[in-house]
Amino acid sequence: MVRRAYPERTCVGCRKRAPASELLRFVAIGNGADRFSLVPDPARRRPGRGAHLHLDPACLTQAERRRAFGRALRLTGVLDTGPLAEAVCTTVAAGTADGGRTEPHPEQQGRTTDMSTR
Repeated sequence: MVRRAYPERTCVGCRKRAPASELLRFVAIGNGADRFSLVPDPARRRPGRGAHLHLDPACLTQAERRRAFGRALRLTGVLDTGPLAEAVCTTVAAGTADGGRTEPHPEQQGRTTDMSTR
């Protein structure tokens, strides 16, 4: 069997590597002189330099605290994270609407202790 290599990207929040399909790509759109808005790009088609983030509010908070967005996108100026934060929060809220089952953050994954599935 031939194994196919899938592209891996690094989350700007937690700095963990993950398959690109598990991360949300975002780009910066200019709003004037030195003002940029971080816009999610789930289709991965927008032009420009992009960065990736887990769909986890903790990763978003950590990236904001570390000021990682400017470094990842190679930008200086004011960065508006509003649209990106809204996309992360709505995706997380939509994931919890279907019975509370969401994918755990890579640092929180581990073995299950439920023996009934064996």
